[in-house]
Amino acid sequence: MPHGRWGLKLFRLFVRGATWVENRDVPSVGAVAERTIPGPAGGIDARLYLPDGAGSFPTVVFFHGGGYVLGSIATHEWLCRHLTRESGCAVLSVDYRLAPEHPFPAAVEDAYAAVEWAGANPDAVGGGDGLAVAGDSAGGALAAVAALMAAERDGPELDYQVLCYPGVGIEPDQQSVEEHAGLVISEADMEWFRECYFESEIHQRNPYADPTQADDVSGVAPATVLTAGFDPLRDGGKAYAEQLVHDGVPTRYVNYDAMVHGFMTFREVDRASDAIVDVAGDVADALGVDEAE
Repeated sequence: MPHGRWGLKLFRLFVRGATWVENRDVPSVGAVAERTIPGPAGGIDARLYLPDGAGSFPTVVFFHGGGYVLGSIATHEWLCRHLTRESGCAVLSVDYRLAPEHPFPAAVEDAYAAVEWAGANPDAVGGGDGLAVAGDSAGGALAAVAALMAAERDGPELDYQVLCYPGVGIEPDQQSVEEHAGLVISEADMEWFRECYFESEIHQRNPYADPTQADDVSGVAPATVLTAGFDPLRDGGKAYAEQLVHDGVPTRYVNYDAMVHGFMTFREVDRASDAIVDVAGDVADALGVDEAE
């Protein structure tokens, strides 16, 4: 990973440029629209994907991965379009603020602001009933935190949450970290992300940074938690799924045992599409898409 802010900026430009080339041939959707969401530090850019067909659609607010430092709407264009097509829902992809320029809790504040806005302005998103959150990696953690905040703050009513290999509950002595760090993400990478995102170790134990630190998550939306077998984040995601079940939250846990971290963005891998179809089915069921049809 690059160190220093100039190196980080150049790396971000490289990633976005490479992703633009990859995403030239992307799944078609009914429509794409840019949105600006009012946030705590100004406007938050977002991109809305609408399914084919007329009428209104439930909405999924999506947060991209990248360790809170990398990633963008562009890096997750293929995944979000695919999710839109397979779920029959509108997908609102959110460009939250990134570290190190904007450390914790900036990303959390933007994520929750986006969920509040989507809940209060259905006509600006899918136009229909039903609201869910989703994300992968760091975005999966943001989705989980947004669900927790909505429950604790009497916020928008969420019908579902999809957490794809979420960056939660990570401990250095976990089997998945010891065995799989270095495949896509090394321990040094994880430490670098933490150093960029957290200004204090105390923040890492905040439930709004990591929901596994919450004493009670019983009020959050039902969930799908998806992990990858060769991912150092696997055991943390599994632990949160177990915490949800323990606190009475309807939860489906699935592990794609032969996959690595981030695989749902690998368009060349068949299992990436399989996983998107898998979680899209859960979202469609939870938001009543099949019944509406």
